Amino acid sequence: MDEVIVKYRVRVIFRHYIPKKRKRFGIKIYKLCDEAGYTCAMRVYLRKDSQFATEDMTATVRHLTRRVEGLGHKLFMDNFFSSPRLFDDLDGHKINSCGAVRPNRKDMPHDFGPKQLKLKRGDVWVKTRGVLTALVWKDKREVYTLTNMDPPSAEGNFCDDSNRPVKPHIMERYNRHMGFVNISDRMANSYLMD
Repeated sequence: MDEVIVKYRVRVIFRHYIPKKRKRFGIKIYKLCDEAGYTCAMRVYLRKDSQFATEDMTATVRHLTRRVEGLGHKLFMDNFFSSPRLFDDLDGHKINSCGAVRPNRKDMPHDFGPKQLKLKRGDVWVKTRGVLTALVWKDKREVYTLTNMDPPSAEGNFCDDSNRPVKPHIMERYNRHMGFVNISDRMANSYLMD
């Protein structure tokens, strides 16, 4: 699951500017893709209301996943969508989830931020609540992950013989599966270029 910008030059009230995207101006679309890169569901983002941003994200994800609930599917998402409340809701509908998460999201552990944790390269820090696991792994910077589909990783400092950090299995799985939206984007862009 990811957000994409479809380049669109005509003026519409829901055209957006996202400075970190390659196509900065356009229409924002939330997409749910399968592992072959095909888009299964999508939703156009029409408005911005900061007061209800978290509730809107939960509603958007629930809208995109309504066809797969109860089937035990695995959903991978970036930190734009992830939150403990959303993962609990998805778990209640038998959808397993894994995603990068922002450490300051509501309902995250209070001692989860970079100021509270003084991690060295290779350190893994884990906190669990029921089936939900919050993990911080330090490589060049801290990487925060939330999952309800994997058993908790071991805590400690894990480096190989040449002192390079060893990536936890949760992070390896997340990195392997998050590329599906990128495949979908490449397929769409190649179609648009023809």
